[in-house]
Amino acid sequence: MLRLALAQINPIVGDLKGNQQKIVDYIKQAQAQHADAVIFPELALTGYPPEDLLLKDHFIADNIKALQAVIKHTKGVTAIVGFVDRDKNGNLYNAAAVIENGKFKGVYHKQELPNYGVFDEKRYFKPGNENKIFSIKGVKVGINICEDIWVDKAAYYQQAKKGAKLLINISSSPYDLNKLQARQNLLKRRVKETKTFVCYVNLVGGQDELVFDGSSFVMDPKGRTLAMAKEFDEDLLIVDLNSSKKKLVEKRTIKALSQIERIYKALVLGTHDYVKKNGFQKVCVGLSGGIDSALVAEIAVNAIGKNNVIGVSMPSRFSSEGTKLDAKRIAESLGIQFLEIPIEPIFNSYLKILADAFKGLKSNSAEENIQARIRGNILMALSNKFGWLVLTTGNKSEIAVGYCTLYGDMSGGFAVIKDVPKTKVYELAEFVNKRKGAIIPQTIIDRAPSAELRENQKDQDTLPPYHALDQMLEQYVEKHSSLDQMVKTNDLALVKQVITMVDHNEYKRRQGAPGIKITPRAFGKDWRLPITNKYREF
Repeated sequence: MLRLALAQINPIVGDLKGNQQKIVDYIKQAQAQHADAVIFPELALTGYPPEDLLLKDHFIADNIKALQAVIKHTKGVTAIVGFVDRDKNGNLYNAAAVIENGKFKGVYHKQELPNYGVFDEKRYFKPGNENKIFSIKGVKVGINICEDIWVDKAAYYQQAKKGAKLLINISSSPYDLNKLQARQNLLKRRVKETKTFVCYVNLVGGQDELVFDGSSFVMDPKGRTLAMAKEFDEDLLIVDLNSSKKKLVEKRTIKALSQIERIYKALVLGTHDYVKKNGFQKVCVGLSGGIDSALVAEIAVNAIGKNNVIGVSMPSRFSSEGTKLDAKRIAESLGIQFLEIPIEPIFNSYLKILADAFKGLKSNSAEENIQARIRGNILMALSNKFGWLVLTTGNKSEIAVGYCTLYGDMSGGFAVIKDVPKTKVYELAEFVNKRKGAIIPQTIIDRAPSAELRENQKDQDTLPPYHALDQMLEQYVEKHSSLDQMVKTNDLALVKQVITMVDHNEYKRRQGAPGIKITPRAFGKDWRLPITNKYREF
């Protein structure tokens, strides 16, 4: 019998000593459970992705020292640890160290280096070329890393041909809406193709805009998921492989989450880790009385606790009594500190100062955006004075089409719902209320969205209805659909309007705060549209 311990950990990029200690702690837990092998995620020692830290020679050397410090703690157990290896010529490899009973047993170098979406591993690493087989307690094991199992007939296949009965894939695979199902579908094909068991160990935690969901699992040759680790949480999953009976015996299972619950947990984990890993204690949120800021505040409370969240209402002459009341209501509902700072005196000062320059001109977006920038300035002043991290509240739909104010409501350090379409914001609000009671007042959910920067303003005065807008944005942003493809299901004028707004507002997005990726293509590393760009389809 082979007892495996899947160590699904949440490291911090660059925290070599902290990650080293976490790995040692999990090795000790695995030893206490009499595991034969304990398996860690891809680049567990450095955190993922380490990006340009990999260009620092001393960082690479320190990562190898940290690995050497781990080795002495492996008495009676085999540990598979993701780290950065370096050869005598200075080439770097995304690597898996195999350590056994206090000795370095061998290393596997990742062969398939992803260079798409959020990945740019070819910038740093050389590909490996050896399909090594290791023996753990007499069982032949093929060890490979993340992308190696996504590419047909790659390392995993060659290892199975060499006689591996168990394939171990260590990964740092970020979450998005469809990722877990995609992984499981892929691994089903692989186990049937190779007639092996697969042990898949994934990273968990937030790293800047990325969230890793964990969801490590073991699958049998028939494609059945026999044991699965927690989603969005650290875990140590113990699984027994009885090679004589060719059967895996699960120790426990975790109930699968719904899609909306996964999104919510990703946002909470991403917010928690960004705040805590960057050394902040408290956050502040501008509460407008609208659904976006209410949801962001609720997520923040769940991420770091109500005593660490401050809601700030900044009403103007255009703020309705309903939104002012709802801003206070959501703060009371969440039990957070509430500040009300009216902006009317400051707005009047701006109008007075600019009166001569604006003389004879009609009020337009200039006056509207002044209000948003006053609010952004107030939030940043509070941040500077008290050390609070400002959470911005713009959703993906608004950011996509530029329905946001640069240096105004875009001001802040972290954009919680930056990749959440408006229609999903409503779904999340309903999910929160169904799960916790009427946390977000129904009046907020029912009210027509408005920036309240002019009299009787509604989002739909400027934008298509959100259900139509989100569908077009999914086509254009996530699927790269052309105008001709989009007009098959949408009005031509609306499609042209949306494409124009997306293309013309890249300059805003480039200056926005990082935010949590939950869709297959988020703005940021996933989306790199030139700001200076004359290509048009119409």
